[in-house]
Amino acid sequence: MIFGEESSVLLTGSTGMVGTAVKRQLNNCLDIKLLTPPKQELDLCDRQQVDAYFEQHRPDYVLMIGAKVGGIIANKTDPVGFLSENTRMQLNLFEACHKYETKKNLFLGSSCIYPRDCPQPMKEEYLLNGALEPTNEGYALAKIMGLKLAKYYYEQHGMLTVCPMPCNIYGTNDHFDLERSHVLSALVRRFVDATDENSHSVTLWGTGVAKREFIHVDDVAKALLFLMEKHTSPDIINLGNGRDISIRDLAMLISQKVNYHGEICWDTTKPDGMPRKCLDVSNMTTMGFKPSISLEDGITRTISEYRQLKKEGKIR
Repeated sequence: MIFGEESSVLLTGSTGMVGTAVKRQLNNCLDIKLLTPPKQELDLCDRQQVDAYFEQHRPDYVLMIGAKVGGIIANKTDPVGFLSENTRMQLNLFEACHKYETKKNLFLGSSCIYPRDCPQPMKEEYLLNGALEPTNEGYALAKIMGLKLAKYYYEQHGMLTVCPMPCNIYGTNDHFDLERSHVLSALVRRFVDATDENSHSVTLWGTGVAKREFIHVDDVAKALLFLMEKHTSPDIINLGNGRDISIRDLAMLISQKVNYHGEICWDTTKPDGMPRKCLDVSNMTTMGFKPSISLEDGITRTISEYRQLKKEGKIR
């Protein structure tokens, strides 16, 4: 059993892509009290609000999923927000977890914590062995601080927080706003729209040579609950499938799936971001977890979901 009977579980970021996937999994746990406060009820950046919420609800377990997230454009244009907001959320949550003596927590990290020129595949011990990728440095620094808080609270106070480091997450309930979306969802929107509009060409950022590893959000949710049950250390653990794909090949794959026959152009004046991000997932595999949704199947799902949202008029 992941959580004890009648346990209270606080899930932050419950309306986001990962949060909603975790909530779908936890809906099967009828013996727990699941707390999913919206931002209007609990602003994680407000220390007093966080403390008051913990004092009132006394969660036994906390899943720290909520964060300020975005793609390369958002990170480049608002590094202050990505560093300061995420840092404040983390400080407030870890302090409250310690003060109100939670039993076990989870802090969701990101593969962007690894150095820009990290050896591939990236092992957990490569953290802080080099300079970060400049285009998402603010977000990465905040996440690294969260990892260190987890480590220090465990060493100093015995408070256990497990720290999964997923590769690029995509899938159900992702957003398709081109200013904020991640690469896979952005490509799905670009090619579906181009097909619908009979566009002769689509121009994409960068050279297309950068490589990324992807995992569907439903696999992430299952992995997070798996770690809450099995993992007993604050040491980071990579979460992915161990295989990456170039952005150029990803664009071709998505364009083929939506039957787009126009030209794909590359704006090489725009940044590629980190050259390659492929995780060594041997520790997670040894523990007994492997993702079950292939990239091709996940892309097919995402295309279908975007088309449905567009049909319903929910895409601006």
